Amino acid sequence: MVVLGHVIGPHGIRGQLKIASYTETIEGLFDYPIWWLGKDGSQWRAVHPASYIIHDSRLIVTLAESNDRTGASELKGLQIAVPRSELPQLPENGEDGYYWLDLIGMHVCNTQGEVLGTVTGLLETGANEVLQVRPAGSDKERLIPFIDQIIVKVDLKSRKITADWGLDY
Repeated sequence: MVVLGHVIGPHGIRGQLKIASYTETIEGLFDYPIWWLGKDGSQWRAVHPASYIIHDSRLIVTLAESNDRTGASELKGLQIAVPRSELPQLPENGEDGYYWLDLIGMHVCNTQGEVLGTVTGLLETGANEVLQVRPAGSDKERLIPFIDQIIVKVDLKSRKITADWGLDY
């Protein structure tokens, strides 16, 4: 399963849900007619999104299976996922040959070979995307712009990203 969002909580009294979408466009979740709700290590269950509106940069979604606030409240905090096989096919060799989720857990080194840490997430800032990198044994986070001038190479096979970025930045 590939997590594409999560349920923030109920919205209103008719069973609508407030959703945080991790897709490229906020309504990208609606490219998938069936969502799977669950958490790591728990049972996933299929739901059918029926309609949505966009409100304050969030999706307000009505599920076919939910029609009251109590039922919607029980879904708070669940992840929204789809099978990876349902994602669009990526080009074999190209700069867009990976999804953001493929970068999570990759090791980041600079051009001098110094280890910067491991990718824990990505942020979309509006201007550009930013890698969230956590050095080993640290609770601090290093933010590295995910732009061509900084990211030298993304090697999926070796699970390594090379960045033109100093240890002291």
